[in-house]
Amino acid sequence: MHYSQLKAVTFTHVRYNRGDQLGHFLAWISLLPVFTGLVGSISHFLFRRELQGMLFFLGLLISQLINEVIKRSVQQARPETCALLEACDSHGWPSSHSQYMFFFATYFTLMTCKGIGFRFGLRNRWIVNLLNWSLAVLTMVYRVYLGYHTVAQVFAGATVGAMLGSTWFWFVNSAVHPYFPAIEESAIGRTFCIKDTSHIPDVLKFEYDNARAARKKMASNSKTD
Repeated sequence: MHYSQLKAVTFTHVRYNRGDQLGHFLAWISLLPVFTGLVGSISHFLFRRELQGMLFFLGLLISQLINEVIKRSVQQARPETCALLEACDSHGWPSSHSQYMFFFATYFTLMTCKGIGFRFGLRNRWIVNLLNWSLAVLTMVYRVYLGYHTVAQVFAGATVGAMLGSTWFWFVNSAVHPYFPAIEESAIGRTFCIKDTSHIPDVLKFEYDNARAARKKMASNSKTD
């Protein structure tokens, strides 16, 4: 076996200067795409089975594939610090982390503005979106601070992510949304209990009311039995 050609999986392999507390914190922030994407999407599918969430996750995957195509086409090197980080074997433009987080922030913001899923008041909507965009910008900062990307590379990733996020949101909610009822009633939809609740103004309140009504009905039936 020829070991000189081996390379590491670098998605979560983040280095920082020993003793640099800010760098340590930002290194943990680098795991945001893992938690928001992989863990969040798997949990969402297992417990929610929402079409909107599934297509959201599909959009994130497509965005990352597009990022890889662009990187291989442009082939722009990372900054010189990549040698210390053992990251020079991958290209740097555009930043995939920045693209991912800005896609997420853009799509989620459009969802909250349209009122999909939950009823967000103006104040709550502002807080939720501020958190999303703060994490997206923080991702840009740490990618530059830790030496994985140049400023231009993270801004390119952010721009592509925001553009793809808004485009995918329009595609899902304009072109695909009319077919949601057919998907729900399909054999696959019924087998996996796939549903669409985007037409319900406040899903949390709707499910809460229905859960209470079902419990009261069960209690009433048990008494009559």
